[in-house]
Amino acid sequence: MNKQEALFEFVLRLGDSSLILGHRLSELCSYGPYLEEDIATTNIALDLVGQSRILLTYAGQVENKGRTEDQLAYLRDHTQYRCALLTELKNGDFAFTNARLFIFSSFHFLLLTELCKSKDETLAAFATKALKETTYHLRHSSQWMLRFGDGTEESHSRLQNALDEMWMYTGDLFAVTEGDNLLVSDRIIPDVASLKTKWLENISKVFSEATIKVPDANAWMQKGSREGKHTENLSYILGEMQVLARAIPNAEW
Repeated sequence: MNKQEALFEFVLRLGDSSLILGHRLSELCSYGPYLEEDIATTNIALDLVGQSRILLTYAGQVENKGRTEDQLAYLRDHTQYRCALLTELKNGDFAFTNARLFIFSSFHFLLLTELCKSKDETLAAFATKALKETTYHLRHSSQWMLRFGDGTEESHSRLQNALDEMWMYTGDLFAVTEGDNLLVSDRIIPDVASLKTKWLENISKVFSEATIKVPDANAWMQKGSREGKHTENLSYILGEMQVLARAIPNAEW
């Protein structure tokens, strides 16, 4: 793998994760517990889809094979996606949905903070813009962690169950490929694995305040998204997300 291919894979990974999590959150539009939260969740979904548009467009430019953001989003099979496994999981209850957003946003915040210093001007400009949105996502989901954890016995139990259930998918966020190492040495991307200590420290602080127990950081973890190995959920997501584009090629609203 050369540096161009490594950069394509990395940008694709970021874009796919934002796209799939944005799609998951968009499934909840009109299902919020109250109007203001419904709008907030939908806006976060829009932010993530907007981030994926920028990234997939850039991925197409890096690849230099003429593929557009739409072609990358709608005309790839599941083994060609590089989204984090965590983003594919079903929404579950409201505690699960917000815990997943909190876990992902905590990671995304640290990654974007480092990407702001990237020697790649496009990545640095994207990270600067996306960091503002992600700061809001993190603050919003953090507040829900505190309300659930320190709320009723049921809300506390649901949040703890949600965290325990998704924990095995968090290690995949920090998986590093051989191509990543090429980009790290050129200061185009940070060493993603090195972010885990800070990430764990940050989420532990919030969960401690919420009286939630964080699972063992050294527990067995699911991996594989970097090689195109995904949960069965992704095929169902793509089936719904891609049906129009595949049924009516070049369709426009």
